[in-house]
Amino acid sequence: MTRNVTKSLLIALSIFIASNILAIVPKQPEMPARAYILIDYDTGKVLAEKKADELIAPSSLTKMMTSYVLSDEVVKGNVSYDDMVTISENAWAKKFPGSSVMFIEVGEQVSVRDLKKGIVIASGNDACVAIAEHLAGTESGFAELMNFHADRLGMSSTFFVNSHGLSAPQHLTTARDMAILSQALIRDFPDDYTVNSVKEFTFNGIKQYNRNSLLWDRSLNVDGIKTGHTDAGGYALVASATKDNMRLISVVMGSKSTESRKRENKQLLNYGFRFFETFEPIQPGKSLHEERIWYGAKPQVKLGLGESVLLTIPRGDKKKLKASYEFGETLEAPLNKGQQVGTVIFELDGNRIKEAPLVALETIEEGGLWSKFTDYVSQSVDGLMN
Repeated sequence: MTRNVTKSLLIALSIFIASNILAIVPKQPEMPARAYILIDYDTGKVLAEKKADELIAPSSLTKMMTSYVLSDEVVKGNVSYDDMVTISENAWAKKFPGSSVMFIEVGEQVSVRDLKKGIVIASGNDACVAIAEHLAGTESGFAELMNFHADRLGMSSTFFVNSHGLSAPQHLTTARDMAILSQALIRDFPDDYTVNSVKEFTFNGIKQYNRNSLLWDRSLNVDGIKTGHTDAGGYALVASATKDNMRLISVVMGSKSTESRKRENKQLLNYGFRFFETFEPIQPGKSLHEERIWYGAKPQVKLGLGESVLLTIPRGDKKKLKASYEFGETLEAPLNKGQQVGTVIFELDGNRIKEAPLVALETIEEGGLWSKFTDYVSQSVDGLMN
C-alpha cells in the first residue's frame, strides 16, 4: 500500500522567524565585461550572471586546470612535490617571449613544488609546459588529462588544447565552467588551494607578484584564484572571498583592463555578500517528526535529516522559508538508522528551492510475534475502514 503524505515543519523553522524586515534585493550589477557569473561556493546557487555560457578563450585561467591536474596526481601518489624536474627546451622561458614566465632554463633541475608556485603565483607558461611533460610526457597528452577532468567535473562547454592558455583554435571555456572548476579546486584540494593566496614568489633571484590585485584589497577577504589575459579573451579574473560563514566565487571574462576586471569582481562579491546569505535551516540528526512504524519493537520512529543541508537565499527571507516532508510508503520494521523514508522539501515564495532525504534517526528491529500480530490486525481494520 502506498500513500502520499505532506506535513508541515514550520515549527522546526520557527527559530528563524525573528525579523520583520522585508528582503529587498536590487537588480544584479550591470557591467561591460563580456561575461560573468557569481555563485555561492557551498550551494552552487547562481546570484548573478551575464552570458555565462558564451564560449571564450580562457587565457591563463587555463592554469587553474593545470594546477588541479597536478594536485590530483600528487594525491594519487603518481608524483611528489619533492620530485625534481629536468627542464626541456620546450619549457624554456625564452620560448614564451612577451608572456608570463617563471624564468626557468634548459637543463635546470626544478622541484615540482616550485613549478606549482610558478604556475599559480607567477602564472608561468614555462612552468606549465614543464609540469605537463613531467606528468604526461607531452603537452598534448597532458591536455587529454585536462579534458578528462573537465568532463568529470561537469564542465560541459570546455575544451583544452594546451596547459598554459595561449590562444589556440578550439581552446575555449565559459564563465560557468570556470566557476565549477573553482569550486572543485577549493573542495577537492583545500591544502593546495592556499597557494592561490600567496602574494609573491621569487625564483632565480627574480621576484614576481601575484596578478590578482584583490589579494591586497582590505575591504574583502579574497584568497584566490587566478587572472588571465590574451587579445582573444580579453582580461579575466576568477576571485573567491569569504565573509562570516559564506564563500562566494566570481568569474569575470572579456573585461577591458586589469583595473576593470578587479572592479567588476569586487562589485559582484560585494553584491553577493550584501544581499544574500547561506545558512543551515535544520541541523542533521535533530528529530523533526516521529512516525508510526508497523511490526517493530517500537511503535514510533524518529525522523530527520541525515546530513547537512545549506540554503542560499536573499537576506531577510528566512521568515518566508517553509519546509514539509513527504512519504511514499507505510513504514515497516526492520528499519535501519540512516535509511531514507521520504523527502524534506524547502520552499520560498511557493517555489521549491531544495530537496533532501528524510531518514530514520534510529534503528527499529522487528517486534515479537504478539506485537507483529496485533499490528497486522490493526492494519487490516484500518484498511477495511478506509
